[in-house]
Amino acid sequence: MRLTTAQALVRFLANQYSERDGVEHRLIPGCFGIFGHGNVAGLGQALLQAAHTGDLPYYLARNEQGQVHAATAFAKMRNRLQAFACTASTGPGSTNMITGAALATTNRLPVLLLPSDVFAGRGPDPVLQQLEDARYGDVSVNDTFRPVSKYFDRITRPEQLMPAALAAMRVLTDPVETGAVTLALPQDVQAEAYDWPEDFFRRRVWHIDRPVPAPEALARAAELLRSAKAPLIVAGGGVVYSEAWPELRAFASATGIPVADTHAGKGAVPWDHRCAVGGLGSTGTSAANALAAEADVVLGIGTRYSDFTTASHTIFGNPDVRFVNLNVARFDAAKHSAEMVVADARRGLEALSTALSGWQVPDARRARTRQLADDWNRTADACFDLGHAPLPAQSEILGALNRTLDDSDVVLNAAGSMPGDLQMLWRARDPKAYHVEYAYSCMGYEIAAGVGVKLAAPEREVVVLVGDGSYLMMAQEIVTLIAERLKVIIVLVQNHGFASIGSLSESLGSQRFGTSYRYRAENGLLEGDVLPVDLAANAASLGATVLRASTVDEFRAAVKQAKANPVTTVVHVETDPLAPNPPGSAWWEVPVSEVSDLDSTSAAYETYAEEKRNQRHYL
Repeated sequence: MRLTTAQALVRFLANQYSERDGVEHRLIPGCFGIFGHGNVAGLGQALLQAAHTGDLPYYLARNEQGQVHAATAFAKMRNRLQAFACTASTGPGSTNMITGAALATTNRLPVLLLPSDVFAGRGPDPVLQQLEDARYGDVSVNDTFRPVSKYFDRITRPEQLMPAALAAMRVLTDPVETGAVTLALPQDVQAEAYDWPEDFFRRRVWHIDRPVPAPEALARAAELLRSAKAPLIVAGGGVVYSEAWPELRAFASATGIPVADTHAGKGAVPWDHRCAVGGLGSTGTSAANALAAEADVVLGIGTRYSDFTTASHTIFGNPDVRFVNLNVARFDAAKHSAEMVVADARRGLEALSTALSGWQVPDARRARTRQLADDWNRTADACFDLGHAPLPAQSEILGALNRTLDDSDVVLNAAGSMPGDLQMLWRARDPKAYHVEYAYSCMGYEIAAGVGVKLAAPEREVVVLVGDGSYLMMAQEIVTLIAERLKVIIVLVQNHGFASIGSLSESLGSQRFGTSYRYRAENGLLEGDVLPVDLAANAASLGATVLRASTVDEFRAAVKQAKANPVTTVVHVETDPLAPNPPGSAWWEVPVSEVSDLDSTSAAYETYAEEKRNQRHYL
């Protein structure tokens, strides 16, 4: 079958499927792309042919980084069973995708990247947008994808595509190894023809198995859990990707072990479940953090134990604490010197339920769990109903939103001060209704991700929460939402600067320096009047319907109107960046200058040194 390399790749991708639990999906349901001289005649032409046949739908993005965020959000929403492809032109178009690649790999989410490359034949070197390296003739800017990809290959001959494409599918469908997969495609090779064997294009099903725990590992884990007097479960993203939330809810109910969650695991156990204690760690609830401080055995399920989850290795305060880690990846199961149960989360929970049949935590532990959770819920209600004036507090906006949305509506966020407030305050019952990217915490993810989430779940209301800082970094995918007729609600919170880093800066003695959007003053610092930036008008210029709110009541009414609207709607609200934050109960390590001329920095260093003493390795 004589095809160009690009045509062969598109035809191959159209015939790839994933399967889990007997249900098949198109593995690559579509391709995002922005065309330039590096891919317009290769992949662009191949995608045009595929668009006429319906083999591989094409979606035009407005920013290359944004298209990778959209693809990653789609994969997260589909529990890693499907992955979009993304194509970009040579040079800056391709390197724009690197941040998105890092985000996907950090989050262990599959995305297929197809950056264009310089001429393999080197006839016209140096070409437009080519980086010349006097030391290495085979290096291009696309080599920067190597450290942020779980698989990388450069296709310099058409026939190389066959082993490379098969290897790419293997990694995309491997829950342990998945992340960004990069096939760099020189522009001349994309358009080069080759006689392909027809078997390369046969329908392939990539089976995603559910590994079961080894009996010996299960026995060791069960013995340790049975010995516990104050155990705690940490529910991570692996619970959600494995679709193991029914098993976790049943396991918690049967044993009475309290369940704390990470951002990726929130909603796996409903917030009002008798064992639910909310987010854990640096931005966790007082209930979860108090129980973590007491825990003698911690059962981590599908979590990678980020520094926010462990409060920089200070949250688990019991000197004799031990860990049992149930994880499909041995790399994560081994953390904190744990008893490792290397298995799929669903299969592992089923096995643990059998092994612990009849065992429960002491009644006093159940009572303490409920007392702490009830105390925290009263604190959260107070944050929702703060009554701050003249501008509302951010916590009040989140409370109004949480109380207005349905349980199945998806709230989406990634960076700034909102992820911390969300982890503490958001009340989720549905594991797919809370979508906060907090592994890479990339500003600019939010609106682009809204495209991917809506494509993955068109039946759900999707609500993007974005601050002015993130909005200014990447708002252009609003145009993609409009072009694709995708209805998303965007809550744009304006506080004239970087609220999260401003607060952090102040706590570290750096006095909120460089964190406010202001005119430059006569003293040379950016502390003049507020800039006359109208982000609501900007959103309207991109095609969105815009509603403005200045009070909590107006905001609540605007959200209800946005839900009724059939098109993408931006709800703009201004909040006070200096309003009280939800009360914290844990630490996060950010180094403070050890010596300083500023009294504020010196005082912050004393606090830092004191907190640092509580840090430990779990050996």
